[in-house]
Amino acid sequence: MNRHTLPSALAISIFLCIFLASQHPGFVAAQSDTGQVQQITGRLEPGENHVYLLNDLQPGDRIVASMKSTSGNLDPALGISDTSQTVDAAFAQYQAEARQILASSSDVAQAINDLRDRFFLAWDDDGGDGYAAELEFTIPAAGDYRIFAGASLSALGRVTAGDYELVISRNAQPGETEPTGAPFVTPEQFAGGLSPVVGQASGTVTSQVPAATVRLADIRAGEKIYVNIQPTSGSLIPAVILRDFGGKPLQAANAAGQEPQAKLEYTFPEDAVGHTLEIQGASGPDGAATTGDFQALVGLNAPDVLTGQATITEGRAIIKQPIQVQVGIKMERISGVNSQDENFTVLGSIRMDWVDPALAFSPDSCNCTVKIFTEKEFDRFLADVQSRWPDFVFFNQLGNRWVQSRSAVIWSDGRARFGESFTTTFQADFDFRQFPFDVQEFPIFVDMLFPADTYVLADLPGYSAISSEHGEDEFIITDFTTQTSLEAGRIADNPVSRFSFTFNAPRHMEYYILQVFVPIFLIILISWFTFFLKDYTRRIEAAAANILLFIAFSFSLADNYPRLGYVTFLDAVMAVTFAVNTLVLLYNVYMKRLENDGRIERVDRIDNFFDWAYPLLYVVLIGIVVVWFF
Repeated sequence: MNRHTLPSALAISIFLCIFLASQHPGFVAAQSDTGQVQQITGRLEPGENHVYLLNDLQPGDRIVASMKSTSGNLDPALGISDTSQTVDAAFAQYQAEARQILASSSDVAQAINDLRDRFFLAWDDDGGDGYAAELEFTIPAAGDYRIFAGASLSALGRVTAGDYELVISRNAQPGETEPTGAPFVTPEQFAGGLSPVVGQASGTVTSQVPAATVRLADIRAGEKIYVNIQPTSGSLIPAVILRDFGGKPLQAANAAGQEPQAKLEYTFPEDAVGHTLEIQGASGPDGAATTGDFQALVGLNAPDVLTGQATITEGRAIIKQPIQVQVGIKMERISGVNSQDENFTVLGSIRMDWVDPALAFSPDSCNCTVKIFTEKEFDRFLADVQSRWPDFVFFNQLGNRWVQSRSAVIWSDGRARFGESFTTTFQADFDFRQFPFDVQEFPIFVDMLFPADTYVLADLPGYSAISSEHGEDEFIITDFTTQTSLEAGRIADNPVSRFSFTFNAPRHMEYYILQVFVPIFLIILISWFTFFLKDYTRRIEAAAANILLFIAFSFSLADNYPRLGYVTFLDAVMAVTFAVNTLVLLYNVYMKRLENDGRIERVDRIDNFFDWAYPLLYVVLIGIVVVWFF
């Protein structure tokens, strides 16, 4: 045999074996199988974990899982484990050991990583782009496996939450993320996956408002709600109705009023958005609807709510409360007060601080923990928050609000701040009845554009102020007050929250003493001094000249005084002065006539009396005016 014969025969034999093997159906499936890729979306609330079951895996299967945040500030983390324990037992064990580490370990970070290594077959935190998690694992033995998806598996991590996208592949080509093949991942429910969420609300049912509404936060399919309504005052026998976003009733409790309280439980078959609880007063023994105050305890995954023993939790909310916006105003300058038009112009600033989880973002999306938007970037701010921010108006603003600068800041955890420097004129409702001893109120009203069930205003501690260099010279401005209230909105039956910044200011009196009251006193004094003249002709001339002087003085004051529909203190003083001076003129004419008739003794007797009665008359009349106005 030729030395080339054996190798050639061997090569032909190998080729034939490969060819025949390639005709086997199993071999064809193995070569044509491109793997399976499944894409899952969900949302993680603070402290929540999701578990997915990977069914019927085979030895050598290559599992690749990647998880990234699509909203909020979620910091994803992944872990894969077997199913030797129930998911509840495994989760409870992990939580117990993590708490023990936090309580006793000196090197917490390393101890937590060691715990992960013991608990998971493989795990990852930040292995993908930015904060995204990505892991790859080869299955060692046939069976089912679990993937834990959480908001950072580290007990040292910050509290994060948001939507996510999870892509899990089995034997797929590297980099393949488009869903393909039959689904092989299913969600696995477990008690520890959702921590109990409990909230509390209160309200009143009256004959005018026979139903109170409690708005619920978004609820996911499979979650169970527990409601316990207890009356706290009045004759109320509560009944409760769970309604969907369109007002359709889904469940009701105590509608007939057979129990003193109302208890309800309901499992949501699908995601619930915009659902509400309606609390009514059931009919009493006399058939009339009952009324009074109530307290509502509402929980998800918290059956203790029905016993009334549940503890109010933090983090995820079940009751949709309005977002509290802390607001403050600084008044830097008062450029003018227009008493005639009853307004004042202010150069000031406003700041608002609030927390909205919808504004949270993942720091790896911008390599930053805070986003800053200046005046030129404000449109980008509105786009970034999808116009979801506590927009406002100055309720008593006149004309335009001239904005010198504005800026906004958003932190990754959803904290936000807005600041603006402005100049505008505000309408005031001055009361001049005690003028010039009046104390005027200068208000600035900030109204939300959104209703009070969306945003509610509160005072921003330590921010509101009036600058000592405010520049106002007519009024004495020393202090201010702030308060919040609910006011009628621009849409009927939809109140808005209002923040009021108000200061009360008396006038500087130096001007009025020197320019008003001293001349009035001199006019009165001149009129009195004429009583000591015995020439009644001269007294008549002096009294007439005094009246003309008073009239000219009165006109000079009127130029700077608003036209009012009521009498002020100064009006009354001027009127008394004018009336008495007119009477003095008439008195002197009368005395001259008596003198001409030769009744000198009567003239002297009357004149001697009024020489001293005249100032006393003024004192009495001015005293009456003071008592009347003050």
